[in-house]
Amino acid sequence: MATVYLPSGLRQFADGAESVVVDAPRIHELLTLLAERYPAMRESLEETAVAIDGVVYQQPGYQPLRPDSEVHLVPRIAGG
Repeated sequence: MATVYLPSGLRQFADGAESVVVDAPRIHELLTLLAERYPAMRESLEETAVAIDGVVYQQPGYQPLRPDSEVHLVPRIAGG
């Protein structure tokens, strides 16, 4: 099961947890399960980049996860 590390802005939706464990084969399913578990987080998840085992993905789509994967949700930075 992947360990998902939440940024401070999302912790409020997960009862203050810094990380949660999610059993999902790909990032798409992981994000879906997080949104189901924490409905108030759903909108914020759509605006989040994802780092899987140290590699950042702006659009992670269907990136596979290993059972020991570490997933960091990263707020996207707007630039101009």
